[in-house]
Amino acid sequence: MRRLAVLLLSTALAACGTAPRGGGYYLDDGPDATPVDVSKVPDAVPKPEPRAASGNNPYNALGERYVPMANAKGYRERGVASWYGKKFHGKPTSSREPYDMYAMSAAHKTLPLPSYVRVRNLQNGRSVIVRVNDRGPFLHNRLIDLSYAAAHRLGIVGTGTGLVEIETVEPGESAPVKLAEQPATEPRRPTFAVVSPVVSEGRPLNAPPKLYLQLGAFASRDNAEKLRARAQEAALGAALVQSSTAPNGASLYRVRIGPLASVEDGDRLTSQARALGFDRAHVVVE
Repeated sequence: MRRLAVLLLSTALAACGTAPRGGGYYLDDGPDATPVDVSKVPDAVPKPEPRAASGNNPYNALGERYVPMANAKGYRERGVASWYGKKFHGKPTSSREPYDMYAMSAAHKTLPLPSYVRVRNLQNGRSVIVRVNDRGPFLHNRLIDLSYAAAHRLGIVGTGTGLVEIETVEPGESAPVKLAEQPATEPRRPTFAVVSPVVSEGRPLNAPPKLYLQLGAFASRDNAEKLRARAQEAALGAALVQSSTAPNGASLYRVRIGPLASVEDGDRLTSQARALGFDRAHVVVE
């Protein structure tokens, strides 16, 4: 697998080994000159396709084990999107197709290859449909890795990351009504609403996204409170327990710190927490 091999050979410089700053994984990952007007690149069009012969088996990357989904129908998740550009342009993806930074494509750790997802930027409302044909990103706290064209359309090229919601799109599924086109200017840095901590999952419609560091999730409130106390003792920050109800009616208690001010804060706090033994620490987006 293309990017997996690169990662194992050079984790210090590879995409999934460094936090983005001012661009994709690399400071100079954007094109020197853009031969394509990426603002006009159309969305990928979902169509029936056979599973790729390569990239759909369980694999290991940077000490983690990943098992690709057999079927992703109905999949939806929120998280942090990043992007990759000329460092991999023209090189084989995990599905053995050449990576095209000017196409609407993406990499995901476990979605079937190929599959199609709608990616919505939670901070500006823009959305695109991309074809997932690659594996990654393997940096902690990253959900999906977008092509340069997709990142440009979503408005995250200049920031390197963005808070997104992704959901699978089936062939023939109608597209949602598009929002008014946003200004083409790229923000220099993402902004997040920092609000008072809440202890329930309820959020008003169209509320700004919130970023948390999640340390663990439990069926028992007592176990959650123990982990919260441990986080307080470790001086990681003000930890709270958020309760929710699972689809089967069971209670779930999540230990979280936040809301956080930025993706960079989330990355820093994740590294700090893992160094202190909180092995399941990761950033979540609501």
